Amino acid sequence: MDRLPHEKGFHVSWDQLHRDARALAWRLDGTDWRAVVAVTRGGLVPAMIVARELDIRTIDTISVKSYLRQEQGGIQVLKHPDKELMGDGDGILVIDDLVDSGRTLELVREMYPKAHFGTVYAKPKGKGVVQTYVTEVSQDTWIFFPWDMALQYVQPYRGED
Repeated sequence: MDRLPHEKGFHVSWDQLHRDARALAWRLDGTDWRAVVAVTRGGLVPAMIVARELDIRTIDTISVKSYLRQEQGGIQVLKHPDKELMGDGDGILVIDDLVDSGRTLELVREMYPKAHFGTVYAKPKGKGVVQTYVTEVSQDTWIFFPWDMALQYVQPYRGED
């Protein structure tokens, strides 16, 4: 029987995400980046934290939608960053929360080959697409990000209250 996503889950709190995004910024320090581009939606929060830590004021977004089935078109860019800002990506820092298969960031890399790609978390299939990441998780791990979660009551392991 296949595992459900929560059975091999990696739960990330807001505090943990903040610490990990700051660690990503520390790894990216030492270069004068012209701008940060967040891959929406998951890259918005880490990109904001990285931009704050590295004192980068120019921030833009690229919105990419992935389809599960190839016959639906695969991947589509819904919103491009400013063309004049981006150029070929030189001096641009592209930030996402996670690289999984790498398909999304491969498309972005085709568009901006000189950009530097950073993610907070990386899975084995996709980690070769990014130059900088903080934490590697196994391919079959499901990451639960804080924006996808809500606090709720949990039944005790043994018995009832």
